[in-house]
Amino acid sequence: MGRLLKSGSDWRVGWDAEAPEFKGLLGGDHWAIELTELELQDFSRLLEQLSRTMQQMTTELMDEETIACEAESALLWLEVEGYPHAYSLRLILLTGRRGEGFWSASAVAHLLPALQTLQVF
Repeated sequence: MGRLLKSGSDWRVGWDAEAPEFKGLLGGDHWAIELTELELQDFSRLLEQLSRTMQQMTTELMDEETIACEAESALLWLEVEGYPHAYSLRLILLTGRRGEGFWSASAVAHLLPALQTLQVF
């Protein structure tokens, strides 16, 4: 499988199986960063974990309450913040070339499903 790119309003996610080092791509409308296969795997795993945590918080919070949750690996750090049904996402790469990214709640709502369909790694 060659290149795959999915995008929408203020989000992008991509995969290039033939790239020598940076096979993954994450971005928004005005920024992008390439990721190694391991970084993209960690991103996917941690985002899925945070998404489940936010869903579980639905019964714990009052309607107007917001929450922030974070998850980290040796390669990257993620934080979600907002309501259990609508939250923003922040990414910080912890090694190598370093980098930072942010997605609004409306972008995250589309980024997660797109990432799940991209999981070819």
